[in-house]
Amino acid sequence: MPSRLMKWLKLEPGEGVAVAWAFAYFFLLLASYYILRPLRDEMGIAGGIAKLPWLFTGTFIAMLAAVPLLGYITARLPRRRFLPLVYGFFIINLLLFHAAFQVEGWREVMARTFFIWASVFNLFVVSVFWSFMVDLFSSAQGKRLFGLIAAGGTAGAITGPTLTALLVVPVGPVNLLLLSALLLAGAMLCIRKLSRWSEQRSAVPAEEIQQPQQPIGGSIFAGLTLIVRSPYLLGVALFMLLFTTLATFLYFEQAHIVAQSFGSSAERTRFFALLDLAVNTLTVLTQVLITSRLLTRLGVARTLALIPLLSAFGFALLALTPVLAALAGFQILRRAGEYAITRPTRELLYTVVDRETKYKAKNALDTVVYRGGDALAGWLFAGLKSLGLGFAAIAWLAVPLALAWAAVALWLGRQQAQLSRNNN
Repeated sequence: MPSRLMKWLKLEPGEGVAVAWAFAYFFLLLASYYILRPLRDEMGIAGGIAKLPWLFTGTFIAMLAAVPLLGYITARLPRRRFLPLVYGFFIINLLLFHAAFQVEGWREVMARTFFIWASVFNLFVVSVFWSFMVDLFSSAQGKRLFGLIAAGGTAGAITGPTLTALLVVPVGPVNLLLLSALLLAGAMLCIRKLSRWSEQRSAVPAEEIQQPQQPIGGSIFAGLTLIVRSPYLLGVALFMLLFTTLATFLYFEQAHIVAQSFGSSAERTRFFALLDLAVNTLTVLTQVLITSRLLTRLGVARTLALIPLLSAFGFALLALTPVLAALAGFQILRRAGEYAITRPTRELLYTVVDRETKYKAKNALDTVVYRGGDALAGWLFAGLKSLGLGFAAIAWLAVPLALAWAAVALWLGRQQAQLSRNNN
């Protein structure tokens, strides 16, 4: 790779191949998911907005069942075997959903089932991806490379909804499941290439390269017990709960406004696809041009606090003008900031912990805690609505939560820096 390009991308010798495969891996993974996301959101509305809290609760229950299963797999299989197993399982699921949707009498039940499944699928495959990344790259490398790698995911997240918007009418929503499965199969090839690179030239810290392909071991419930025993991981859990509470408030209000604004299923699906396209276009520009520079200049703590502070401002604005245009604009900025800045920065929190924590505690935080927060926030939103509070009042309540989120972000960033110094 030309030296000038390597310098611009902040790549060091030997990293280009791994970053290219990681970029392709995340591209295919998120292209696969973002073909499904507009379908999931439409199925949530089609099943009845009043039932959304139940769907979120169902997702949380599914997570509770899935996390011990993942813990069992990671405890007994080496990384090169359990990663393809996870993705292969989801590919089979997509093929089964495609077949089930052909049965006319099953459509309503399958729509709700698919909403829950897609919510589980998203968190698990992305969480496993980032577990792999923080296992391959050190904290110092992550500051330089995670923004670029995340840009691959955003490019995929642009491609996915674009394909959905173009193909949903001519080929039908159900047949898009097959395209999603094909892209996910491509991600499995990237896993194989990255595993081979890791074996040839490991980029993880020296203390972790002795047996990088051995089973992680430990209990199937180790992820949850590791969280409870660690103040650092409990801080990450609180960060996740505050994040998902605020995101769920916005999601529910978005569902209400979109249901009132569009009359047909196809129009709603297209709107969600175009919203995703706007989010992901802004995200990739931020990831390529800004993320790594923010991390190297501001550090983890201040970078992690940026989107919480933006959220406090955004909710205050929505409290004053609770209309579709303001909400859509805030959603675009918030989600782009989450994908481009907060997510890569949050992953750096795990570069300073051991491998069991990277795969087990991290996945428990990214799945059970995340969807548990979704479920609680969904019922909280419904409760506030039943008390007669409008979205403007709920937005004012969200402002102090966003400020608390920023405070937790600053604390976590400082703890990460301290642990990084201790490890070195």
